[in-house]
Amino acid sequence: MSKLFSRIAGFFSNRTFVGVDRAGNRYFTRKEEIDGILKEKRWVEFKGEQDPTSISVEWICWLNGQRKIAPTPEEMMELEARRERVRLNVALLKKEEEERKAREGSKKVVNSGKVGGPDLKSFIRQFPSASEGHKVERESDERLKETREEKEKPFAESSEPTGSGASYKPGTWQPPS
Repeated sequence: MSKLFSRIAGFFSNRTFVGVDRAGNRYFTRKEEIDGILKEKRWVEFKGEQDPTSISVEWICWLNGQRKIAPTPEEMMELEARRERVRLNVALLKKEEEERKAREGSKKVVNSGKVGGPDLKSFIRQFPSASEGHKVERESDERLKETREEKEKPFAESSEPTGSGASYKPGTWQPPS
Protein backbone atom coordinates (compact mmCIF):
# COMPACT_ATOMS: atom_id res chain seq x y z
CA MET A 1 0.00 0.00 0.00
CA SER A 2 2.82 2.39 0.82
CA LYS A 3 4.39 1.62 -2.55
CA LEU A 4 1.15 2.64 -4.28
CA PHE A 5 0.91 5.82 -2.19
CA SER A 6 4.53 6.77 -2.93
CA ARG A 7 3.94 6.16 -6.62
CA ILE A 8 0.84 8.40 -6.61
CA ALA A 9 2.66 11.08 -4.62
CA GLY A 10 5.62 10.86 -7.00
CA PHE A 11 3.28 11.24 -9.93
CA PHE A 12 2.30 14.71 -8.76
CA SER A 13 5.57 15.87 -7.22
CA ASN A 14 7.99 14.52 -9.81
CA ARG A 15 6.33 15.94 -12.89
CA THR A 16 7.86 18.71 -14.96
CA PHE A 17 5.67 21.22 -16.78
CA VAL A 18 6.68 21.31 -20.47
CA GLY A 19 4.19 23.63 -22.12
CA VAL A 20 0.66 24.64 -22.93
CA ASP A 21 -1.11 24.66 -26.29
CA ARG A 22 -3.58 27.09 -27.80
CA ALA A 23 -6.58 25.16 -26.41
CA GLY A 24 -5.20 25.47 -22.85
CA ASN A 25 -4.14 21.82 -22.55
CA ARG A 26 -1.07 21.42 -20.31
CA TYR A 27 1.76 18.99 -21.07
CA PHE A 28 4.00 17.28 -18.52
CA THR A 29 6.89 14.85 -18.38
CA ARG A 30 8.44 12.68 -15.69
CA LYS A 31 11.51 10.46 -15.66
CA GLU A 32 10.79 7.09 -14.14
CA GLU A 33 12.96 4.04 -13.52
CA ILE A 34 11.32 0.80 -14.64
CA ASP A 35 13.30 -2.45 -14.31
CA GLY A 36 16.53 -0.53 -14.01
CA ILE A 37 15.88 1.52 -17.16
CA LEU A 38 15.24 5.24 -16.94
CA LYS A 39 12.20 6.08 -19.09
CA GLU A 40 10.47 9.35 -19.77
CA LYS A 41 6.70 9.45 -19.40
CA ARG A 42 4.77 12.19 -21.22
CA TRP A 43 1.13 13.13 -20.81
CA VAL A 44 -1.43 15.85 -21.28
CA GLU A 45 -3.93 17.32 -18.86
CA PHE A 46 -6.90 18.63 -20.79
CA LYS A 47 -8.49 21.95 -20.00
CA GLY A 48 -12.15 21.22 -19.47
CA GLU A 49 -13.54 18.39 -21.56
CA GLN A 50 -11.14 15.61 -22.57
CA ASP A 51 -11.13 16.10 -26.34
CA PRO A 52 -8.14 14.44 -28.06
CA THR A 53 -8.98 16.28 -31.28
CA SER A 54 -8.00 19.55 -29.61
CA ILE A 55 -4.33 18.48 -29.54
CA SER A 56 -2.21 19.77 -32.43
CA VAL A 57 -0.08 17.45 -34.54
CA GLU A 58 3.18 18.78 -33.09
CA TRP A 59 2.10 18.01 -29.53
CA ILE A 60 0.85 14.55 -30.56
CA CYS A 61 4.26 13.82 -32.06
CA TRP A 62 5.92 14.94 -28.82
CA LEU A 63 3.58 12.79 -26.70
CA ASN A 64 4.31 9.72 -28.84
CA GLY A 65 8.06 10.26 -28.67
CA GLN A 66 8.42 11.16 -32.35
CA ARG A 67 9.87 14.51 -31.25
CA LYS A 68 12.56 14.82 -28.62
CA ILE A 69 11.87 18.47 -27.85
CA ALA A 70 8.41 19.86 -27.16
CA PRO A 71 7.14 22.48 -29.61
CA THR A 72 7.82 26.05 -28.60
CA PRO A 73 5.17 28.80 -28.67
CA GLU A 74 7.13 30.56 -31.45
CA GLU A 75 7.18 27.38 -33.54
CA MET A 76 3.45 26.88 -33.00
CA MET A 77 2.74 30.48 -34.10
CA GLU A 78 4.84 30.03 -37.26
CA LEU A 79 3.10 26.77 -38.12
CA GLU A 80 -0.34 28.26 -37.51
CA ALA A 81 0.51 31.23 -39.77
CA ARG A 82 1.73 28.82 -42.45
CA ARG A 83 -1.48 26.76 -42.20
CA GLU A 84 -3.53 29.94 -42.56
CA ARG A 85 -1.54 30.95 -45.68
CA VAL A 86 -2.19 27.50 -47.16
CA ARG A 87 -5.93 27.81 -46.44
CA LEU A 88 -6.01 31.23 -48.11
CA ASN A 89 -4.08 29.93 -51.14
CA VAL A 90 -6.49 27.01 -51.51
CA ALA A 91 -9.48 29.37 -51.37
CA LEU A 92 -7.84 31.67 -53.93
CA LEU A 93 -7.10 28.75 -56.29
CA LYS A 94 -10.69 27.50 -56.02
CA LYS A 95 -12.00 30.98 -56.82
CA GLU A 96 -9.66 31.29 -59.83
CA GLU A 97 -10.73 27.87 -61.09
CA GLU A 98 -14.42 28.83 -60.85
CA GLU A 99 -13.76 32.09 -62.70
CA ARG A 100 -11.83 30.24 -65.41
CA LYS A 101 -14.67 27.77 -65.88
CA ALA A 102 -17.17 30.64 -66.06
CA ARG A 103 -15.05 32.42 -68.72
CA GLU A 104 -14.81 29.23 -70.80
CA GLY A 105 -18.58 29.18 -71.03
CA SER A 106 -19.18 26.29 -68.73
CA LYS A 107 -22.77 26.39 -67.60
CA LYS A 108 -21.97 24.58 -64.36
CA VAL A 109 -20.10 26.64 -61.80
CA VAL A 110 -19.37 24.51 -58.77
CA ASN A 111 -19.65 26.47 -55.54
CA SER A 112 -19.93 23.56 -53.13
CA GLY A 113 -16.48 22.17 -53.85
CA LYS A 114 -17.98 19.04 -55.40
CA VAL A 115 -17.03 17.85 -58.86
CA GLY A 116 -19.68 18.48 -61.53
CA GLY A 117 -21.38 15.63 -63.38
CA PRO A 118 -20.44 14.42 -66.86
CA ASP A 119 -21.48 16.25 -70.01
CA LEU A 120 -24.16 13.88 -71.35
CA LYS A 121 -24.33 15.39 -74.85
CA SER A 122 -20.68 14.65 -75.58
CA PHE A 123 -21.13 11.20 -74.06
CA ILE A 124 -24.07 10.40 -76.37
CA ARG A 125 -22.23 11.72 -79.45
CA GLN A 126 -19.65 8.97 -79.20
CA PHE A 127 -22.29 6.33 -80.01
CA PRO A 128 -23.44 5.95 -83.63
CA SER A 129 -26.99 6.88 -84.56
CA ALA A 130 -29.43 4.30 -85.97
CA SER A 131 -28.54 5.13 -89.60
CA GLU A 132 -24.82 4.76 -88.90
CA GLY A 133 -25.33 1.57 -86.90
CA HIS A 134 -25.45 -0.79 -89.92
CA LYS A 135 -22.24 0.71 -91.30
CA VAL A 136 -20.46 0.21 -87.98
CA GLU A 137 -21.70 -3.40 -87.76
CA ARG A 138 -20.35 -4.20 -91.26
CA GLU A 139 -16.96 -2.68 -90.41
CA SER A 140 -16.69 -4.65 -87.19
CA ASP A 141 -17.68 -7.89 -88.99
CA GLU A 142 -14.92 -7.29 -91.56
CA ARG A 143 -12.38 -6.72 -88.81
CA LEU A 144 -13.41 -9.97 -87.10
CA LYS A 145 -12.94 -11.90 -90.35
CA GLU A 146 -9.48 -10.40 -90.84
CA THR A 147 -8.37 -11.34 -87.32
CA ARG A 148 -9.66 -14.90 -87.75
CA GLU A 149 -7.74 -15.26 -91.01
CA GLU A 150 -4.57 -13.95 -89.36
CA LYS A 151 -4.93 -16.47 -86.52
CA GLU A 152 -5.32 -19.38 -88.94
CA LYS A 153 -2.08 -18.56 -90.82
CA PRO A 154 0.93 -20.59 -89.67
CA PHE A 155 3.73 -18.58 -88.11
CA ALA A 156 7.10 -18.43 -89.82
CA GLU A 157 10.16 -19.48 -87.81
CA SER A 158 11.74 -16.56 -86.05
CA SER A 159 15.06 -15.98 -84.42
CA GLU A 160 13.28 -14.14 -81.59
CA PRO A 161 12.52 -16.00 -78.38
CA THR A 162 8.88 -17.04 -78.18
CA GLY A 163 8.41 -18.36 -74.68
CA SER A 164 9.93 -19.65 -71.50
CA GLY A 165 8.58 -23.19 -71.57
CA ALA A 166 10.56 -26.46 -71.56
CA SER A 167 12.71 -25.32 -74.49
CA TYR A 168 14.19 -22.36 -72.60
CA LYS A 169 17.91 -22.59 -71.92
CA PRO A 170 19.53 -19.68 -70.08
CA GLY A 171 22.30 -17.91 -71.98
CA THR A 172 21.65 -19.57 -75.34
CA TRP A 173 19.63 -16.86 -77.05
CA GLN A 174 21.56 -14.38 -79.19
CA PRO A 175 20.05 -11.26 -80.75
CA PRO A 176 19.67 -11.38 -84.55
CA SER A 177 22.61 -9.88 -86.41
